[in-house]
Amino acid sequence: MKFTAEQIAGILEGEVVGNPMAEVFRLSKIEEGAEGSLTFLSNPKYLNYIYTTKATVTIVNDTFVPESQITTTLIKVQDAYASFSKLLEFYNQVKLNKTGIEQPSFLSQSVKYGDNLYLGSFSYVGQNVVLGENVKIYPNCFLGDNVVVGDNVILFAGAKIYSETVIGNNCTIHSGAIIGADGFGFAPNPDGTYTKIPQIGNVIIEDNVDIGSCTTVDRATMGSTIIRKGVKLDNQIQIAHNVEIGENTVIAAQTGVAGSTKIGKNCMIGGQVGISGHLTIGNNVRIQAQSGVGRNIKDDEVLQGSPAFGYNDFSKSYVHFKNLPKIVAEIEELKKQILNQKNGKNG
Repeated sequence: MKFTAEQIAGILEGEVVGNPMAEVFRLSKIEEGAEGSLTFLSNPKYLNYIYTTKATVTIVNDTFVPESQITTTLIKVQDAYASFSKLLEFYNQVKLNKTGIEQPSFLSQSVKYGDNLYLGSFSYVGQNVVLGENVKIYPNCFLGDNVVVGDNVILFAGAKIYSETVIGNNCTIHSGAIIGADGFGFAPNPDGTYTKIPQIGNVIIEDNVDIGSCTTVDRATMGSTIIRKGVKLDNQIQIAHNVEIGENTVIAAQTGVAGSTKIGKNCMIGGQVGISGHLTIGNNVRIQAQSGVGRNIKDDEVLQGSPAFGYNDFSKSYVHFKNLPKIVAEIEELKKQILNQKNGKNG
């Protein structure tokens, strides 16, 4: 799909400097620009590339004035970075705007769905499922019975949504994610075996949530596992049964949250963090990567380490840890000096 500089400027409310009919059909970095590509310049570190780029069209800040000849057509906007981001979103919407029901696929007769549904090949949609407007379900997806999906939701290829799950509006669930699998509930028996505890709850995902590839969110034993609005989960995260994650919290890859833990609003949790079960983590908490959390956390705390403790204390302690061989050598030297002094006095 091709766009002219004039059309792009219209979308961005920008001004064309150069050829308004210049056509582009792909995006590129400014240093990798080629004929037919659109790029942008916002970071001064890349300023020199504006004079050598082969990109057909470049988005720049409206304060930019070239100091020598350029060949690329400019689109001047107030904020080049924000405008390019807006254009990426527009491009993504166009690219993902598929509709229709592909075959082979299975759509139960009891399913209710809104306008502009896309159902990819080899997908399965169970009984009594409700799908909102503009839902995009890519190939090889599974939606169990009684699932409810809001408007403008995208389920990428291979996502699995177990029965009773509720997904809000404007959510994106990436390939391989599994929502609503059984929680890890087993009762030990005297003979050393385990009896499975039925997991009869569900998962509720509120509006504007993104869930990365191969992330799992387990259904509750009873009640609901809840992902509040605006939450962003990276790839390969484990969210256990009856966990609740507060609004606008972001969690990086390979983090695990054990059962019944409550995480507050606006938290930032780094990669490979482990959080024990039945804890309460406050609002605005920051947990650095590879930390292990085994206690309740108050609002606004910043943690690092395993077990995790205050970030400032950790940083100071780590300095000493790195210098530990030197410190030990100095202590040994002091011990020798003290011993020599004692021996001298005794002599």
